[in-house]
Amino acid sequence: MRMRRGRARPVAQSRWDKLMNSIWGKFEITNMDMKLGTTLKIKGKIADDVDGFVINLGQGTDKLDLHFNPRFSESTIVCNSWDGNQWGQEQREDHICFGPGSEVQFTVTFKSDIFKVKLPDGHQLTFPNRLCHSHLSYLSVSGGFNISSFKLD
Repeated sequence: MRMRRGRARPVAQSRWDKLMNSIWGKFEITNMDMKLGTTLKIKGKIADDVDGFVINLGQGTDKLDLHFNPRFSESTIVCNSWDGNQWGQEQREDHICFGPGSEVQFTVTFKSDIFKVKLPDGHQLTFPNRLCHSHLSYLSVSGGFNISSFKLD
């Protein structure tokens, strides 16, 4: 409820409020058109009081080709894939050049055999395209990364 002139009165939530609530909580796209050779650019701010966040790319919640999970308490980035009912083998990267409160940009290039993830300082990590998909339709971001923009090139 929003207050109006001293009395409580329900006010319909605007489209903008709904959009901002989804972006600041969990951001999810289910009909994205990311093909081989495409690059995804995501900009945003990492919340001040988080231990990490997650960026997922795939064909849905049951098929995650890239699970990108920076973990600040461990000073590592965990990448993995999820194929229906099981995780693959974790790949850990100790090059973590950002942290809580940072404004950052990540670039993910989707290739037939790998994902190339460019970190804010230009360092690049790679992760295999284990599920061998040639088209990704799903993107989700959660856990304290507040998106300001994203773009497919």
